[in-house]
Amino acid sequence: MKTLYVVRHAKSSWEFPALPDMDRPLLEKGKKRTKKVIDFLLKQQIKIDLIISSTALRASETADYIARGIGFDPENIKLDPSLYHADSELLFDQFLDLNDDIASLMLVGHNPALTNFVNKWLNPPIDWLPTSGVVCLEFDALRWEDIRTSSSKVKFVTFPKLIIGQ
Repeated sequence: MKTLYVVRHAKSSWEFPALPDMDRPLLEKGKKRTKKVIDFLLKQQIKIDLIISSTALRASETADYIARGIGFDPENIKLDPSLYHADSELLFDQFLDLNDDIASLMLVGHNPALTNFVNKWLNPPIDWLPTSGVVCLEFDALRWEDIRTSSSKVKFVTFPKLIIGQ
């Protein structure tokens, strides 16, 4: 069994228009919303074996923030520049060289790739994975490279506006 958590980065700043897109930091509002998601993940008692994040600042900061919140060592986050401009097909490449001892993986990246990727399993599909949104998918597979063709189950789809009372 393989479990995949697909996370869109938290809300980021547009305060400095001259700043390259790769370097946009998180807003405090984005961190507060992500804290709601972290609390939700803790209630789900998730266990993450590996986090792979885009190298864009807003994504890597989100990955770091979530990692610290759920008790994952941020030093073990794998940064991958290919996730910045990835499309949904390129996301599958992330699984080709993964050690199959890894049971649960979190990918932190960007739209539209993430929305298009998760919609391969969501019925009905979502229009847009919002910032700090998380989709958890469970695959009946022993190898990561087999998730595309294995049976799967959507464990949850959540984002800050769906989480009430926190």
